[in-house]
Amino acid sequence: MAAISSAHHNPELKEYYERKVKEGKNKMSVINAVRNKLLHRIVAVVNRGTPYTPELKK
Repeated sequence: MAAISSAHHNPELKEYYERKVKEGKNKMSVINAVRNKLLHRIVAVVNRGTPYTPELKK
């Protein structure tokens, strides 16, 4: 449920989700990729011991 919510409300993951679906990827496969991205972020925060800070791409 966290991946689905993130894909709809987090601007970075929403853009990623929509782009992959437009490329023709299966929606469930894209949700799995979003899950993996969330998990990697969580593990990185725990390992570093610092709060999550998104990198802004411009």
